[in-house]
Amino acid sequence: MDSRGLCATIEVMNIRARILNPVVAALAGFLLVVPVTTTVTASETGPDETTAQLLAELQKPDQEGWQRLERQITRAWSRSGSASADLLLQRGRAAMRDGQTEAALEHFTAVIDHAPEFAEGYHSRATAWFMDGKLGRAMEDLRMALAYNPNHFSALAGLGRIFEDIQDYERARAAYRAATAIHPHRADVNTALERLDRRLDGTAL
Repeated sequence: MDSRGLCATIEVMNIRARILNPVVAALAGFLLVVPVTTTVTASETGPDETTAQLLAELQKPDQEGWQRLERQITRAWSRSGSASADLLLQRGRAAMRDGQTEAALEHFTAVIDHAPEFAEGYHSRATAWFMDGKLGRAMEDLRMALAYNPNHFSALAGLGRIFEDIQDYERARAAYRAATAIHPHRADVNTALERLDRRLDGTAL
């Protein structure tokens, strides 16, 4: 490994150390709480506004245009900086829409091979693993997605869903809360939080 590669590896390790609080769980070591940051990489920057600016707008509780902001952020996060990786991502998503999970997994794996620091590649493959019933592999890819993009609210929501499915309710609630701290407007996540609050505390917010 050359010095450049070594520096990149050390930086990734530092990112993981900052955002992941390792906890021994049934399927994988995972986070109990994910600190909310607005770290932005080049691939997360849109043509007019940075993703950090969009996220700041999205966090406003009275934000009426949150669907537009969510779409802008998702589009920004879907740009890897590599035309080949972006094409593979599109093909994987098309395969998912057609119910071709195996083909989708192949495309998303190729995305990761082409762009190993591209968070959306891991998030997309995690979705495919989840659809295929491979929860452990989905969790590992979500961990990688969050290592490269701690603000990925969909990855946090997906993590909450998996923890809830395996009845690890405390960690599910922690993941959902981290997602809502970044994106407070998703009805499905807010409903899940209310459901877990009733289960764990006997109360609803």
